[in-house]
Amino acid sequence: MPKLIGSAQTVTTTAALTTTFNSSGTFNPATATFDALVIAGGGGGGVESVSVGVGGGGGAGGFREVEDIPSPGSPTPVTVGAGGSGAANTGAVGSNGGNSVVGSVTSTGGGGGGGNPGGTTGGTGGSGGGVALHNQVAPEYNDSSTVSNGNTPPTSPSQGNPGGNRMSTGSNVSGGGGGAGGAGVIGGTGGPTNPGVSGVGTGGNGAPSTYSGSNVTYAGGGGGAAQGIPQPQGGPGGGGNGGLYTPAGTNGTAGATNKGSGGGGGTNQAGTGASGAGGSGVVIIKEPAFKTASSIWDLRKVYTQVKSDNWV
Repeated sequence: MPKLIGSAQTVTTTAALTTTFNSSGTFNPATATFDALVIAGGGGGGVESVSVGVGGGGGAGGFREVEDIPSPGSPTPVTVGAGGSGAANTGAVGSNGGNSVVGSVTSTGGGGGGGNPGGTTGGTGGSGGGVALHNQVAPEYNDSSTVSNGNTPPTSPSQGNPGGNRMSTGSNVSGGGGGAGGAGVIGGTGGPTNPGVSGVGTGGNGAPSTYSGSNVTYAGGGGGAAQGIPQPQGGPGGGGNGGLYTPAGTNGTAGATNKGSGGGGGTNQAGTGASGAGGSGVVIIKEPAFKTASSIWDLRKVYTQVKSDNWV
């Protein structure tokens, strides 16, 4: 009569795991594959150096949700991108955000908002920075600037969107930074000469994710700066608001921390007018439930027992 050998196995089920990295660290994988939300740091807003110039909003960091990433089976470095720095009221292009990386997946930092010195066009990145308004005095007033691209380098699905341009004429609002869910809004005639006009220079919309366990919107673009009210708003998902030249003292605000959002653009108003920094990124990793046994059989022992008809 065949007989069972060895002790009975105990099978343990481990529930699905979610690990959140708000800063860089090390991931210790427990499964063969994992899913990840990887959001890079947002770009800082730009500032124009010339009289009544206004800087572009910072672009959001790249937003990627990737499934079934092969696990290396060993401790894995996780990089969470920092937000790009804003600029002082003396004028500069905003800094790009830092990349976020886990395993084979990289999300690219958002492009800094346009400014001067450094060029009115915003930086390229996960989402692009908005175009700055250099001056309202011809010929600079009517010069053209190239919109900064998002989804750079390209991924599929897209990790972001382009920044917004200013209008080629009649503009006193810079472009908003691109967001994960939409492009930055073009600058237009808002401000002191046409008060009450809204929706211009707004940062691009962010994108929702449920990786944290709740429905959260991330990676909104920063609003471009304006010469006067209404204040351009950051995109949903934590984008910083653009600053105002008038009234004095309205700086661009920072993008939300751990959302990869762009910072608001600033102005060259004396003593104030700085732009907002981009928000830092985040990496959220999900691993499926898995089972483990209390022990395993030695293969040679199994072979011997099966051959002797002593294994069931």
